[in-house]
Amino acid sequence: MTAVRSTDRLTPAQVADVFALATAADEADGVAPLSEDGVLGLRGITHRHFLACTDGDELAGYAYLNGTAGELVVHPQHRLRGHATALLAALGPGELQFWAHGDEPGARAFAEQAGFTRARVLWQMRRSLTGLPEVPLPDGVRVRAFEPGADDKAWLDVNSRAFAHHPEQGRWSEDDLQLRFAEPWFDPAGFLLAVDPADDRLLGFHWTKVHPADGTEPAIGEIYVLGVDPAGHRRGLGAALSIAGLQHLAGRGLADALLYVDESNAAAVSLYRRLGFEVFTTDIQYQRAASHIGS
Repeated sequence: MTAVRSTDRLTPAQVADVFALATAADEADGVAPLSEDGVLGLRGITHRHFLACTDGDELAGYAYLNGTAGELVVHPQHRLRGHATALLAALGPGELQFWAHGDEPGARAFAEQAGFTRARVLWQMRRSLTGLPEVPLPDGVRVRAFEPGADDKAWLDVNSRAFAHHPEQGRWSEDDLQLRFAEPWFDPAGFLLAVDPADDRLLGFHWTKVHPADGTEPAIGEIYVLGVDPAGHRRGLGAALSIAGLQHLAGRGLADALLYVDESNAAAVSLYRRLGFEVFTTDIQYQRAASHIGS
């Protein structure tokens, strides 16, 4: 029998239990079950959390919702016992979107059985940081480091325009920035801004991230967020900013870099392929329509 409890804020002990569950799933499946949004949400108040427990009150599964989107994971030792179904029932009927990390047959079968269809495909792409091409900045552009506090508003404005049609990135707020500023990986020196030298107007940005070494996995860099203001687009700025950030990561002694991009974003995929990136892993977002009322 599964008991599902929900809460808007997890206790420190519950956060530790969820991390332990996620680690066990990662070790069993070879892919982390929670995205950055999921991990940050464990410590915040923007998510609704759902805890599936066994008769002995052991955490068997976890899910969260941020609006109508979220993630769901069951401990490897407790799978095929109805915990995922119980979590999904606790979330209620109607529109839902869930990410499944890795295009796994088990997740696909569960999603289809529960009335979900594939809605988005997110690629992780990678390349070596050796042999980077030379891509100069357009005329009239200089690059400087982000200054927390001073650049927040300008960056949020450009980010919202650059990702106006993106379901997650374009909605970032000051709170989203502050959450990331507080993370141990945040380094303003790796948050590059392309500005107009005449008035320091923000034209684009390349926010890099360094993932620390984990066990046998070496540290790796990331094109965390890359954007160009569509209101002041300079031809070639996206490619030049990409290389500027990758050069910064190479200067940190890193061997490889990764990025995440929607398969359907043809322009971005084309840019990254030209820069030498290739698909490494695939994540799938499954969606259930608002008209679905359950069985």
